[in-house]
Amino acid sequence: MNKPIIYQLFPRYFTNYNETRKFNGIKEENGCGRFVDINERALQSIADLGATHVWYTGVIRHATAQYNNPAITKGKAGSPYAITDYYDVDPDLAKNEEKRMQEFEALVARTHEAGLGALIDFVPNHVAREYKSTCKPAGVEDLGENDHPEWAFSPLNNFYYLPGERFSMDKDLQGYEEFPAKVTGNDCFTSHPCENDWYETVKLNYGVFYQGGREKQFDPIPSTWIKMRDILLFWASKGVDGFRVDMAEMVPVEFFAWAIAAVRKKYKKILFIGECYDPNQYDAYLSAGFDYLYDKVGMYDYLRGVTSKGWPAEGITSRWMQHGDERIKHMLYFLENHDEQRIASGFFCGSGRCAEPAMIVASLLNQCPVMIYSGQELGERGMDMEGFSDIDGRSTIFDYWGVKSLQAWANKGKFDGAKLNDAQKELRDFYRHLLTFARDSKAVQKGKMYDITYVQGEEFDKRQHFAFIRHVKGETLLVVVNFHDREQHMHVRIPNDAFVYLDMEEKMNAKATDMLTGDKMTFDFVPEGVVEVTLGAWKGAVLKIR
Repeated sequence: MNKPIIYQLFPRYFTNYNETRKFNGIKEENGCGRFVDINERALQSIADLGATHVWYTGVIRHATAQYNNPAITKGKAGSPYAITDYYDVDPDLAKNEEKRMQEFEALVARTHEAGLGALIDFVPNHVAREYKSTCKPAGVEDLGENDHPEWAFSPLNNFYYLPGERFSMDKDLQGYEEFPAKVTGNDCFTSHPCENDWYETVKLNYGVFYQGGREKQFDPIPSTWIKMRDILLFWASKGVDGFRVDMAEMVPVEFFAWAIAAVRKKYKKILFIGECYDPNQYDAYLSAGFDYLYDKVGMYDYLRGVTSKGWPAEGITSRWMQHGDERIKHMLYFLENHDEQRIASGFFCGSGRCAEPAMIVASLLNQCPVMIYSGQELGERGMDMEGFSDIDGRSTIFDYWGVKSLQAWANKGKFDGAKLNDAQKELRDFYRHLLTFARDSKAVQKGKMYDITYVQGEEFDKRQHFAFIRHVKGETLLVVVNFHDREQHMHVRIPNDAFVYLDMEEKMNAKATDMLTGDKMTFDFVPEGVVEVTLGAWKGAVLKIR
């Protein structure tokens, strides 16, 4: 498989052109994006940015204040991870609510016509407290339909229960009744969760007896396994090309090994991307069939530290080395997603351009996929106080909202960027050059990597600079980045070992082009030779050697 470039977008605000932005506003006041508005021009623009896949976040129907009890719904629009019907799509995203599934299917078709793969969320760990499927196919048994709520645990049940206890919180539940209480989604085994718990969700039971020493009762196959496999098959039948699996490590790996194999019997090329944060579990989940796993606690955390906390750039080496040559191909690199703070927010580094060197590293260092979050390429700050979400450096997933940078780019559906300012246009051009090159470069897609930071001398500040080579027969890249806030002139040594390991030919008077700027250079690319490079503050060069 070639290197995937994933563009994550949140339909609720991606095509919302309403500029009211009322605090805690309802949909009729603040507006909401729709499937039909993600048109051919939008998708072509995403493809032109370099993407190979679009991850449509928040597609499956979830709890909202309009349709569900507001006391157990986060925000007016609700969390996209509090699913109320696995067999339905969010009515808010439809132009014609009665034809909402057909509108989603048409979006998938448009996505494919633009040469892009379509990914959606699979949320296997928990559902909304008021889960009830009204759109399930005939003959399908609903989650919890035949549970025995008098049993705290049974592999026959789809939920975990707290017999004899009533669900309660330190607030008015506005008539909501739950007896016996179900266990809350973040493994909170109490009938009285707090505001910081995932109180809007309940935990699904895959046959793990948590209060019995985590005993696994998987024979016979638990009911939840079968129902969730069938849900995956349902969405695969809609033409989606893969799933981003929410909180995968909170679900037993044995289920995924069974379910992924079952899905791939019919849909052989379907992707599974796992949200995992425990490196000790990576190998088990990859063996179960996942194609890629988040590298949040590794590369994301470190690149953010180098960018905004003064961590030494040379430490990037240890982050890719910890995975080894084989596992590294399966790690998903990113600098933003809906959970993390925006790069340009005051909580990260205050400017989208300051992450350019980190983004170059994330995109080109290895063969693994890279992901960006819509608005990242425009320097979106995420510093609005929207309602349930306050000023936290994130674009809300709980509220109806219009995102200014995306509205400027979309220009009422033209998707021509006419309303972007110069800084936004410049940043988007950087992403376009970087990501299209990462997508198309033979050396990035299939070549080997040699990290040359360790051999550098005094005229290369390892705290602020980083360099590596990517090579495949016919294409050689020298990548150098500057994390310093001032222009830097550096001497980059090319060690003999790099030529041996990568099987490169030495080149006197080598001609090179910076694939980000078009600038040209000439230098001797020889063992133990030195290449002089000058880079502006927070810049990088991707030198393709001819």
